[in-house]
Amino acid sequence: MALMISIKTTDWMQPGMVFRELRELLPDADLRLAADPGDPADVDMLIADGLAAGEANAYPNLQLIQKLGAGVETILGQPDLPKHLRITRLKPDAPAREMTEFAVAYVLREQRHMVFHAAEQAAGRWIKREPREAPETTVGVLGLGHIGGRIARTFAAMDFQVLGYSRRPRDEAGIICLSGRDGFLQVLGRSDYLVSVLPSTPETRDLMNANSFAAMKQGAVIINMGRGNLIVDEALIASLDSGHLGGAVLDVFRREPLPQDHPFWRHPKVTITPHVSGWHLTGAFAEVAENYRRLQEGRPLLNEVDRSAGY
Repeated sequence: MALMISIKTTDWMQPGMVFRELRELLPDADLRLAADPGDPADVDMLIADGLAAGEANAYPNLQLIQKLGAGVETILGQPDLPKHLRITRLKPDAPAREMTEFAVAYVLREQRHMVFHAAEQAAGRWIKREPREAPETTVGVLGLGHIGGRIARTFAAMDFQVLGYSRRPRDEAGIICLSGRDGFLQVLGRSDYLVSVLPSTPETRDLMNANSFAAMKQGAVIINMGRGNLIVDEALIASLDSGHLGGAVLDVFRREPLPQDHPFWRHPKVTITPHVSGWHLTGAFAEVAENYRRLQEGRPLLNEVDRSAGY
């Protein structure tokens, strides 16, 4: 049983590093790199950050694709993906913590008027602006899974009012949990900051469109760390230009890298970061190794994806 490592986003992670991490955990395993695959028929498990067209079919005995990360749309979106293949994803603590830090940082940037004060310093002006109080501010979180739940709980611990939206009803202490279409509209209409960590599924693609932006609170800021195809770009720009929305912090995009001619780059109300909100996979390779062993032994896999649901 061979385990193939296929890394495409090499500015994030190097294949050799993954190989070394797994060698420590699986000293006797047949580990291979995509650059030197050997006999493709030996490969039962593929570790990948994404999937190229036809890649899964290159391994005739492939049983499992382990995604390095949470989002699996780059795998499930392949039209030639064999129906029998099982998909697993990771749920490590490190990126959840980092994405929480990212959301908190950009909310506090607005709460404490950091951009304003930096501009006033540059101009040599001593001008005071009253910060906003957390208990008078509402943060809405779209998606209350492993990452979104942590974000919501952190803001609640900081005394913000927190609304959470999920596909299915949930119960989180200190958080007003909502679901369904009515719940979604409530979160939009009441949130001063809207933080999205939703996955890419047929239900979430283009969810934030002109109607959704119109339903948001006047002056609200959207922070998207989930998937870029949540947002209809033209509708967001129109809402920002009209003055209805106060700003957008975008870490994910429909096309990555974001094309140089995209209007987001030059929009004064848009902050761009290059898909860096959750970076590290500290401790996650133990999950990969465990799934390798479980696949060998015929035991249930960790974090197996429901292909019909998309996550």
